[in-house]
Amino acid sequence: MIIVSNTTPLIGLAMVQHFDLLNDLFGEIYIAEAVYTELTQSQAQTSFGKKEVIQASWIKRCEINDRFSVDVLLDELDLGEAETIVLAHELKADWVLMDERKGRRKLTQLGFAKIGTGGLLLKAKQAGFIAELKPNLERLRREGFSISQTVIDALLAEAKE
Repeated sequence: MIIVSNTTPLIGLAMVQHFDLLNDLFGEIYIAEAVYTELTQSQAQTSFGKKEVIQASWIKRCEINDRFSVDVLLDELDLGEAETIVLAHELKADWVLMDERKGRRKLTQLGFAKIGTGGLLLKAKQAGFIAELKPNLERLRREGFSISQTVIDALLAEAKE
């Protein structure tokens, strides 16, 4: 299975100290160079995801070949989202990890399967990697992660919590 991730799910899972769930769930994860740069060029020592991405041998950085498609997508999306979508197309990804609403809308238009941070945590609970969803979602909110109450309620209902 080929999984391509945008920046935010990597940050979110690092926030709740479950970054390695990605490896547990999927094995290798592919990220575009712009995603790697977004995560690693932060000046803050405590930037969520920075250390994890640098150290994870199972995260594979990829250069984008189709720069024209990236440029077209930049009219609607930021560079990380645009490169993630183009990389997903180039690799024929099975799943794209993305939280941003505009990026998710574009993925739907292009026919890609997508999942966000909350969905990843739900999948991890269903697979037995974590015991509870609610404390993780609460921590995301406390750390300032953007996730709506509607999404939280739906995830908790699905998890039967």
